[in-house]
Amino acid sequence: MDEHRTIYILDDDESACESLAMMVSSLGYQVQRFSSAEEFLSQLQPGVRGCIIADVKMEGISGIDLVQRITKEGINLPVVVVTGYADVSMAVQAMQAGAITFLEKPCVAPEIQESIRISLEKEEQVHNSSLETAELRSRLATLNDSEKLVLEKILEGKPNKVIKKELDIGLRTAELRRSNVMKKMQATSLAELVRMAVAAGITTESSTSSETDSHLVAE
Repeated sequence: MDEHRTIYILDDDESACESLAMMVSSLGYQVQRFSSAEEFLSQLQPGVRGCIIADVKMEGISGIDLVQRITKEGINLPVVVVTGYADVSMAVQAMQAGAITFLEKPCVAPEIQESIRISLEKEEQVHNSSLETAELRSRLATLNDSEKLVLEKILEGKPNKVIKKELDIGLRTAELRRSNVMKKMQATSLAELVRMAVAAGITTESSTSSETDSHLVAE
């Protein structure tokens, strides 16, 4: 059992919710169940891990509304929606809004297990990517202002001689700052440095002031 991740079951039909929760629990997963999306959202804690299995047609916040809200707020909990035959079109809408997949009632264990597997793999990918981004931004924060200016020039594809001229510094200083950038970012090559900058959400912008003061922006 993955003790760090939970499968959240949402259904306003108490018996259906309990039945699905028992089935998911029997597959070895930690489960929490809720009678509505409102109840779930009111108890949602930052940083929780796992995935959601929600009935697409619930009173109040529907499965579609839930997916839209989860997506909009950037919550890393993939959603699987459960639908009856008459509500397949709603399930399609939920997938278009960002749901991972949908299950038709009555749900069977193999389909549930596969949907959970896919969802948790997606959750893991996003989680790891977020950790990498946080780490890279932490490294970026160790650069001083002069090194950040050099990093910007590097990302613009400019060699040390051009950096020296544009920043009005000595060639040795330009080389030293470039070396410091590589060390602090823990990059072993220019290609890796560029990948890191992109992964950290770094772009370059040039102001329109008379001094043409360029700066790095982390989106």
